Amino acid sequence: MLKGISSLISPDLIKILMEMGHSDEIVFADANFPAASHAQRLVRCDGHSIPELLEAILPLFPLDIYVDHPAALMAVTPGDPVETPVWDRYKSIVAKHDARPETFEEIERFAFYERAKRAYAVVSTGELALYANIILKKGIVSEP
Repeated sequence: MLKGISSLISPDLIKILMEMGHSDEIVFADANFPAASHAQRLVRCDGHSIPELLEAILPLFPLDIYVDHPAALMAVTPGDPVETPVWDRYKSIVAKHDARPETFEEIERFAFYERAKRAYAVVSTGELALYANIILKKGIVSEP
């Protein structure tokens, strides 16, 4: 255990976050996402929701300020009547760490899968909300 770091962040996850460099991407995948078949590096966080993991990592993880949208959501498939209230939670959490008004973009489902394959890592969670997958692009840490 370390002081100041959430106990939700496992040793494997902190290692991945530390290894990532500027512009590397990480996917926080819901329980239905094909994480094992898409991940270059897979971190298991079963039993944890994506919002609680975002709350834990975003104080430590800078979002990329050099892109228009450092966060990406899997777009709802046209014609699917599902609601996505979890997106509002994500936007609220991210807004605490990035004040830009348009931080998020939506990516078509199969394009999201392809982008996830190129991500530095995929974090497989126990999140049960539909279309709850999110990609974060890492920014830089600079001197104060």
